[in-house]
Amino acid sequence: MTDPSVHLFGPTDGPTVLAVHGMTGHGRRWRAWSEHLPHARVIAPDLIGHGHAPYTPPWSIEAQVARLSAVLAAHGGGPAVVVGHSYGCALALHLARTEPAAVTGLVLLDPAAELPPDSLLEVAESTVRHDDYTDADEARSDKVHGAWNDVPTELLDEELAEHLIDAENGRVRWRTSTAAVVGSWGELARPMAVPPASVPTVVVRASRVHPPYLSDACRERLAAELDHVTFVDLDCDHMVPQAKGPESAAIVADLLTTTAAAPRQ
Repeated sequence: MTDPSVHLFGPTDGPTVLAVHGMTGHGRRWRAWSEHLPHARVIAPDLIGHGHAPYTPPWSIEAQVARLSAVLAAHGGGPAVVVGHSYGCALALHLARTEPAAVTGLVLLDPAAELPPDSLLEVAESTVRHDDYTDADEARSDKVHGAWNDVPTELLDEELAEHLIDAENGRVRWRTSTAAVVGSWGELARPMAVPPASVPTVVVRASRVHPPYLSDACRERLAAELDHVTFVDLDCDHMVPQAKGPESAAIVADLLTTTAAAPRQ
């Protein structure tokens, strides 16, 4: 039986890309993005507490990474180039740190890691207070006036059609567990994981995000500890896979070529 919480795109015999969405997202967000990478096999799971995945705890980074590892094993075992967005980057870094044999390279799209605890408390409390909307128009407005302001309209339409559901109180909400999301925000206060030095890594910063989710200190740590790390700035807001689909997919395509040619260590 097909697992509705794991979204598969591209040819089954293509090089494997594991795509990890951000907080409050879902794996199907990578559908349009995957079209810019037509030769690759993109595996995009819903994270715990998101989409059609289980909502039950634990909601720790370790539990999320275990899910990613299990999904990868169920679909051939990798190794894979792992592309993450936002919170998904923190998970990708932990996966590379704990299971380096499964990861041939990392592409981190506007990574969120080791964020200030005070800011995370504010975001978590806001999530509790504002976890639904009057209707779809209000949900759309929230995205248009937020991080989705530079995302094409057709992708925003797709997001609402796929991810917005009716709430029990007659309002609408995203297809997530509020409890899981709140718990996951707290996990982003933990120290950033640094993968083995040999893992090729590309870090993409969205230049319109101020202050940046990835601090200068974290960026400098990656530069100091990784043998092969590249930093790229893209002129967009936080939703890099949607706002800069062709550009971010091209970065993954380049890394697939590089890692295919490199000998495994």
